[in-house]
Amino acid sequence: MSLVPEIEVRPHVLQTPSESPECGSIVKDSASTNTGGSLEADQEFLRRQYALAQLDQTQRVNWGMIKQLTVCGVAFLNDAYDMFAINIVAMILGFVYYHDAPGAAQNTVPKKWDTLIKIAVQIGCLLGQLVLGRLGDKIGRTTVYAASLMIAIITTIASAFANSMVRGINVFVVLFIWRVLLGFGIGGDYPLTAAIVSEYSRTENRGKLMAGVFAWQGFGNVLAPLVSLIVTVCFAAKIDSDVLYLDYVWRIIIGVGCIPGVATLYWRLRMTDSSRFQNVAAAGDPETAESLGSEDEKLLGTDAESMVSADEPSGLSEQRGQPADSSRRGRRKTFRQYFGEWRHLKVLLGTSIAWFALDVAFYGINLNGAVVIDAIGFAGDLYTDKPSQFIIRNCLGNIIINILGSVPGYWITVFTIERLGRKTIQLVGFAVLTVLYVILGFAYSQILAKSSGAFIFLFSLAQLFQNFGPNVTTFVIPGEVFPTRFRATAHGISAAAGKLGAIVAQGGLLQLTDIGGKHAWIDHLLQVFALFMFVGFVVTFWIPESKGRSLEEICDESEEYF
Repeated sequence: MSLVPEIEVRPHVLQTPSESPECGSIVKDSASTNTGGSLEADQEFLRRQYALAQLDQTQRVNWGMIKQLTVCGVAFLNDAYDMFAINIVAMILGFVYYHDAPGAAQNTVPKKWDTLIKIAVQIGCLLGQLVLGRLGDKIGRTTVYAASLMIAIITTIASAFANSMVRGINVFVVLFIWRVLLGFGIGGDYPLTAAIVSEYSRTENRGKLMAGVFAWQGFGNVLAPLVSLIVTVCFAAKIDSDVLYLDYVWRIIIGVGCIPGVATLYWRLRMTDSSRFQNVAAAGDPETAESLGSEDEKLLGTDAESMVSADEPSGLSEQRGQPADSSRRGRRKTFRQYFGEWRHLKVLLGTSIAWFALDVAFYGINLNGAVVIDAIGFAGDLYTDKPSQFIIRNCLGNIIINILGSVPGYWITVFTIERLGRKTIQLVGFAVLTVLYVILGFAYSQILAKSSGAFIFLFSLAQLFQNFGPNVTTFVIPGEVFPTRFRATAHGISAAAGKLGAIVAQGGLLQLTDIGGKHAWIDHLLQVFALFMFVGFVVTFWIPESKGRSLEEICDESEEYF
């Protein structure tokens, strides 16, 4: 029986090399590439591909998917809150532990401890993204996804109760340890959320849904200073009479970070892996293969099993349920073999270097908003203002900057990503950021001397194009451009590269801020950020455009990988 008519049923899945120049060649027919595999194995491969294509065509957003997307969105709200609340908490710790320090050291956490507690989550995230991303491919996305949340909840609570030991390490070291572990749990959210959402989404709205989930990070960015503001206002009278009441404030701020996680833990525990992932897992372990459907029938509003069989090409239905033989499974490329080819490696390098370049600036600024707010004169006087007044002004400054730039940027991306494309948005974002950081860096003193309002406008514009640009797309693209078997692992590598950029910014570049005087090196820092943005712009050309293409098309998930 010829297989050619069956292949023609899904031409966009099994296309010729000329039809997919960015992702490599795909076989024209399984017979021509059947080097040792059986006819039945080829038909089993075609059945899997056809089933996935049918799922992609028939799935639709319903209440089950909305609930799942909300759970994923809350995860990023929670992550952003936990990461960026430390910006305010570090300031408060200065009043608590250094209120009686002499001279300029008063009310200020020493730079080494400030760096330690701000870099902790980034270190943990880097490790979590690598480890939990790999586990997500090996044992299932949702199993690891639930475990990562439980780690985050426990370590958030522990962080809120951090204290100095009678002998030995101080509160900053204890806080560092717990926040590294917190970061490990947070790290798993990046690759696993991306894989889960991309594999459940239709081709035409996949980018929008992934960007929409990630956009909740913007709400977390605002929620952190907002909660800090509310708690500080509630304690204001007591704080001004006894600054040590701030010890309650910072613990409450951190502790609130576990509430979104606790609220969504039940639904995260009930999540089930998509049929797309189950299909790939079954191909690798036919003895445990299960029929398609499971959670997809509830989440996507379709009976996956009947959908597959209803319009299945003749010749494939009779083979459905028969596993591929061992000779076919022996041809599956390993991670090293797959990325050993330059055409695939350059995509991984592109997503990783772009994310690294972005996060040098993104976390360099967002973890140190107080530095920027102080530099433009909005923060007030650390030594003469009342503690509550100083903290409230800084909280307001952070809220204003995020509302003006960050939050709108996320949602502009959500509503334009399917029209403009991921690669276009990333290129435009990096290009505009390069120009803005050049202006802010080389004309820093002149702009501040003439108008702090002009500086805030340009700075907010940079925040806008971080999020209507590479901050969102560096998350979305790695969730689409890698094969299902490696998706969480490769996304985790890309995300870990980003966190390495955050560590470089906080542990290296930000240490240079006060060279030559307080905030004297900020202009040079912005110039360095401009250089990294240009690097991100260049490597984006290594990444394929994924708009309007199925996951199987983008990644060439043909039989050569199975």
